[in-house]
Amino acid sequence: MRSRTFTLGWLALMVCLLFPAGLHAGLPTSQIRTTVDQVLEILNDPTLKSKSAKEERRSRLRQVIYPRFDFAEMSRRSLGPTWQRINPGEQQEFLKLFTQLLEDSYVSNIESYNGEKILYGRELQEQGFAEVDTKVVTNKGEEFTVNYKLHERDGDWKIYDVVIENVSIVNNYRSQFNRLLAKSSFADLLDRLREKVAASQ
Repeated sequence: MRSRTFTLGWLALMVCLLFPAGLHAGLPTSQIRTTVDQVLEILNDPTLKSKSAKEERRSRLRQVIYPRFDFAEMSRRSLGPTWQRINPGEQQEFLKLFTQLLEDSYVSNIESYNGEKILYGRELQEQGFAEVDTKVVTNKGEEFTVNYKLHERDGDWKIYDVVIENVSIVNNYRSQFNRLLAKSSFADLLDRLREKVAASQ
């Protein structure tokens, strides 16, 4: 059941970035809208729709996606206290693998867009942090809440977590990593991430 929830969740995340923001949205949603326009331009480019253009299309999508997400912050929060206990080299290796895993999951789902609709709710800002609440409506009438958590970095609002149906992606990964680290080493965790990244290629 959880696997289905997160598969739908990543689809929902993709959908939320494919629809324009409401007229009363603040800067966080406005900056997401800029990313939306760039993503749509890539997906609608007829020269990038063929199978032979798959790698180029995905490369361009990653170039657009990367600036909007704070993968470093997502990595630190997903690893929890363990982040402070590992050395800088291990931190960089984890960041590289975890970022690639998240990017691959996003790009894979974004290409399966099928006309889902999005409803924007409230947007809250406080002391450099923001939340944007949305609801995704599928073609079958199913509804999923997808709430973005963002923080301000160098004049941009960057996503550091996505809460899908009240389940945080970051907290979900942290629970998985904690269970693995309770019975295995950090090196084993890195090996597991390498396997997942390789399987997603």
